[in-house]
Amino acid sequence: MRVVAAHLPQRPKGRLVVIGAGKASARMAEAVEAHYGPCEGLVITRYGYARECQGIQIAEAAHPVPDEAGVAATRRLLDLVAGLGPDDLVLALISGGGSALLCAPAQGLTLDDKMAVNRALLASGAPIGQMNVVRKHLSAVKGGRLAAACHPARLLTLLISDVPGDDPGQIASGPTVGETSSPADVQAILRKYGIDLSPQVRSVLGRPSTVVSPDDARLETAETRIIAAPSQSLAVARDAAETAGCEVRTLGDALEGEARDLGAEQARLALSLTDHVQATGKPLLLLSGGECTVTRRGDGVGGPNAEFTLAAALELNGHPDIHVLACDTDGVDGAAEVAGAYAGPRTLITAREQGIDPTAALARNDAHSFFAAIDDQIVTGPTLTNVNDFRAILILPSRG
Repeated sequence: MRVVAAHLPQRPKGRLVVIGAGKASARMAEAVEAHYGPCEGLVITRYGYARECQGIQIAEAAHPVPDEAGVAATRRLLDLVAGLGPDDLVLALISGGGSALLCAPAQGLTLDDKMAVNRALLASGAPIGQMNVVRKHLSAVKGGRLAAACHPARLLTLLISDVPGDDPGQIASGPTVGETSSPADVQAILRKYGIDLSPQVRSVLGRPSTVVSPDDARLETAETRIIAAPSQSLAVARDAAETAGCEVRTLGDALEGEARDLGAEQARLALSLTDHVQATGKPLLLLSGGECTVTRRGDGVGGPNAEFTLAAALELNGHPDIHVLACDTDGVDGAAEVAGAYAGPRTLITAREQGIDPTAALARNDAHSFFAAIDDQIVTGPTLTNVNDFRAILILPSRG
């Protein structure tokens, strides 16, 4: 509430229209109305993430793969900003998840065309930045097009970042931010990850792009502000841990790569620091954020945070003094209604006592099933925010 309120301007002389998309957008809309009172507008959020607002309409749609509800809500949103004038103000509330929720297929494409490409990208292991480049060029609303639709009204976009590096053009695929990539860039990404294209998608990518250039005159009255970011969540965790008597090392808030590789790497780092912890007698907490990816190798149920945790557990091999937690701050790891997972000294023991092979589970991308079976999933429900992944590894002094 306080974060949003600090960035709200005075009401305009004309209309104030509130729009938005993302897993945090309904909560942001609630904060806007707590400041202004009832407002005109529409935001699109994930199923189960709605909030009760006074005037702003809340639409729910699917994530991470879009659905018809998202398409219909996006049409309504675009109708809402049509015909505005220079005395009007559009307040756009954008957070992670907006790429799927704000969905308007480019001319010549159907929702099925977009869903097929989206599913292939999610399974490919492509980093989020490259996925978003593709999404922009297959959309009629991303890549600055929403900002163009609001012109000539003034536009203020408030962003909650869920992307490594906090690039405004990557958050929800930059619907209100200018874009410099080309259809050729998209084709190169799709070739790199071996994604087959339908004739319709090939046709769209074969014509001149309609993404909005950063120097487009329609963006002259648009302003963008990042109001919350992954680094802030890590800073709060650092403060809490230090208050509790821990030494803290932050490994970075924008780490990317294969989840299993990063999990193993950070576990090895933790193992290398056990002598240091024993010498100081003080717990050491390793913190990191960012957005890992999972390349689908099997048919299991997994997500990047659960896969990170399982890979770390295997590398640690039951070390008695090291504990691992990895969660997505929006409460959804991958496509599962699970935030993430915990692993500790007994994780592998418990699994093997139940006849569960952790190595096989990792090989088939089945980390969520693995942690569900041993009751080590972390389930928060909708958190109504989204500042990327949160990972913590705690190394305790040996009690032996």
